[in-house]
Amino acid sequence: MATANGKGSEAGTASPRILVFSTNNISDPGIDLAGSSHMSYPATVEVISLPCTSGIRPSWILHALEHGFDGVFIASDGDECALLPDCGKRSSRIVGEAQSQMKERGLDPNRLRLAAICSVCAEPFTRHMVQFSGTLAELPAAAEAVR
Repeated sequence: MATANGKGSEAGTASPRILVFSTNNISDPGIDLAGSSHMSYPATVEVISLPCTSGIRPSWILHALEHGFDGVFIASDGDECALLPDCGKRSSRIVGEAQSQMKERGLDPNRLRLAAICSVCAEPFTRHMVQFSGTLAELPAAAEAVR
């Protein structure tokens, strides 16, 4: 599998590609703060913003993993979601469904993570990205698992 720099994503060759589902009002400001504060996390992290994490579909996660991403990280609103009072519970159910479908397709469920990231959580976000990248680097390439 090729990454943005053209190298494979196997352990030791490049940082794994991580897709982050983030939220406009809660986690995006924390992620932006990490960037504006020049905090270091893998350059192979890509962010898609959404209004609420409970709107994510398991099929989106599977699609990302089957088409070039090594892992998916959901930067959840948690209890701070202004749209739904039970956003955290809904998001956890979505992750559970996605992990079940991942197992059915031979994908390691450790390729999916969920954590609450708030508007001032720049350090926790960078820490999650570094740790998740390390975990993903130790797993076989996602593309190999679905062949």
